[in-house]
Amino acid sequence: MTTYTDENVPGRYGPHATTEADPREVGRVRTEYSPAHDGDPDPGEIVWTWVPFEENDGRGKDRPVLVVAREAAGTFLAVQLSSKRHDADREWVAIGSGPWDRSDRDSWVDVDRVLRLHEEGMRREACALDRMRFNLVRQRLHERYGWT
Repeated sequence: MTTYTDENVPGRYGPHATTEADPREVGRVRTEYSPAHDGDPDPGEIVWTWVPFEENDGRGKDRPVLVVAREAAGTFLAVQLSSKRHDADREWVAIGSGPWDRSDRDSWVDVDRVLRLHEEGMRREACALDRMRFNLVRQRLHERYGWT
């Protein structure tokens, strides 16, 4: 088992760092649900990566994200999860609890912030979100950005 510190967590530094993507500038996006139990990240799966804070000041946090699409360049688009309650916030989609949270807390997905991930910048400790909950997120992304 690999032990990660702030210095060696996947996605934090270098060419495989997780970055914020402007959802209106990424071009045409086709979300897909294609989880596969093959050890590789796939749309529909929740994986862990370093996510920079919105202030972009070098700080961030290792956290779960939901992969929603593959890009032609081999990168992935994802949205971050949080266990902080966002019941009344339209920018967040409630997805309940799952194996991505050891404390079995409910989670919310932030559709206001889109992340670009590299396969080498993600940990493979993934689980698939069921299609029904994935479709809730997909629908909100469609409403907000016109993604198919």
